[in-house]
Amino acid sequence: MTKPDRTCVGAIAGAFGVKGDVRLKSFCSTPEDIFDYQPLWSEDGSRSFTIQPARQMAGGIGVRMTGVTTKEEADLLKGLTLWVDRDKLPSLPDDEFYHADLIGLEAVDTGGAILGRVRAVHNHGAGDIIEIVGTSALLLPFTREAVPTVDLTAGRIVVDPPEDLV
Repeated sequence: MTKPDRTCVGAIAGAFGVKGDVRLKSFCSTPEDIFDYQPLWSEDGSRSFTIQPARQMAGGIGVRMTGVTTKEEADLLKGLTLWVDRDKLPSLPDDEFYHADLIGLEAVDTGGAILGRVRAVHNHGAGDIIEIVGTSALLLPFTREAVPTVDLTAGRIVVDPPEDLV
């Protein structure tokens, strides 16, 4: 179980080479920023890692991880998510949010009707999409037009979905 004061910043996409290097997929807006947030933790907090850049590669960053010295050890890490203590992350401007802060927020429409809760925030390359689940599922672009209000203190977002989606 993830500690609430940690945020996922990356995942191991696989091994490369014979010396235990791994391909790291960084979830940071600037991928190399992940090196500034060390140590990185496994999701359950049982293991910590420091990483060093090994080489740039398509689809991620090649890194060396502490305690990983063979391809077999690196193969076992595929899919491992890497988490950072929240206090190591920079504060964001008022109109930007960490995905982890949005997940679980109640979603209401502009009239105040409850639509559900934010289950996930996806990004497939064309911008963030929020997934709201209630009696049905709703996917909306995370734009100011579709989500005019995010109130972290109240634990809710106000959404204005296009009429053909609701």
